[in-house]
Amino acid sequence: MADQQQLQHAIDQVLERAKAAGAEADVIASSSNNFSLKANAGELDEYKVTSGQVIGVRIVKDQHIATSYSESLEPASLDMMVEHALANATYTKQDPHQTIACANSQLVTESPEIYQTDTATVDDKIALALALEKGVVEKPNATSAPYNGFGESDSQVILANTLGTRCYHKERSTYCYAYTLFEKDGKQAMHGGMSTGRRFEELDPQYCINHGYDMAKALLDGEPVTTGNYSVVFDLNCLSSLFGAFGMCFSGQSAMKGINPWRDSLNSMVASPLLTISDTAYIEGGSAIKAFDSEGFATRDTILVGEGQLQSLLHNSHTANFFGIENTANGSRSAKGGLGVSARHTVIATGQSSDAELTGGEYLELIELQGVHSGADAVSGDFSFGASGFLCRDGKRIQPVRGITVAGNFYKMIKEIDAVGDTLSHDHGKHFFAPLIRFSKLSIAGK
Repeated sequence: MADQQQLQHAIDQVLERAKAAGAEADVIASSSNNFSLKANAGELDEYKVTSGQVIGVRIVKDQHIATSYSESLEPASLDMMVEHALANATYTKQDPHQTIACANSQLVTESPEIYQTDTATVDDKIALALALEKGVVEKPNATSAPYNGFGESDSQVILANTLGTRCYHKERSTYCYAYTLFEKDGKQAMHGGMSTGRRFEELDPQYCINHGYDMAKALLDGEPVTTGNYSVVFDLNCLSSLFGAFGMCFSGQSAMKGINPWRDSLNSMVASPLLTISDTAYIEGGSAIKAFDSEGFATRDTILVGEGQLQSLLHNSHTANFFGIENTANGSRSAKGGLGVSARHTVIATGQSSDAELTGGEYLELIELQGVHSGADAVSGDFSFGASGFLCRDGKRIQPVRGITVAGNFYKMIKEIDAVGDTLSHDHGKHFFAPLIRFSKLSIAGK
């Protein structure tokens, strides 16, 4: 992995070449070390160590924009990268709204929690990886742990441009997971658990083992419920996937392209008054904490939906300039790509409903969805997914459910909410934070 000084020298060379050609530019240079392990039949099946770096430039010249990247920091490679970007720009359509806009930003991510000293040895990590599989297969009727592993990443990124911006960020993260294949009486069920953190000591392998096993065992005898409309409570990982599939509705870039169904809905009611959704720069334990976006602007909190009313979309300088509105600092770009828009932490505010109110009467608790992105039309809002979970009554699971299809319309669903819980939690990836939400009526195809 290239060190900070090497990346800075490469950036300086790229910016000098761009300015010499009469262009404005921003540059993203990143490097990372990654380590992963997987186990099979009591032995390590994968021991992977990778490292690398990449540098990418976005050129703006005479309102023409192009990008190029290199995985080599050699001077000749950097010169060629800039030349390619300049040449490609001559073939692109002029865009007066996309510029290098962030001047003299000198931000550094200074949240100590995202880069912590980790004293765990390689032997400790190997022992954890082996223990994940062993912990599963030692349990009754658990025939295998087909998916399991440990991983960690150590990365840094520098962003700079021809307007004097230079920002720096580094982070470390780690994770482990285990799935259980449960077999009994000719039936099979599979489920998994995942744990993430910034340090090895934060990982909870026992949760991964027990959660996957317990859910697989509980679902084994699942059958379809009678076809009809049901109240539904999604597991937070499922709810995160569902909101992710329809995230385009919050994108200023999709609105600029004319494909966002909420393009003309600002200040209109788009959801239940019980729903408030924010894009949040910092939340304790969050996986997307960063001081600046991919243009160098300081990240900030943005209320997207306030008590059901659409208050803002997510914007970078390009989309904000196009619409003549304020930039929300949600610019997103990797070293290999062009400028886009993305959320940081999606946070749904807690409501007033207690657990008893949220789980009163009969409802479906869905803990697994299949084919989320292939079964979702982000423009129309229509979706149809395979699902598994439990039929519940008054907070108690009374019947495992498998082999059903949940269908509906996302934009209608978020208007039909019975209750929003009063306790905030998060998905496995720690980028989606929400309470439990009870949706009043979704179509379930069963038997």
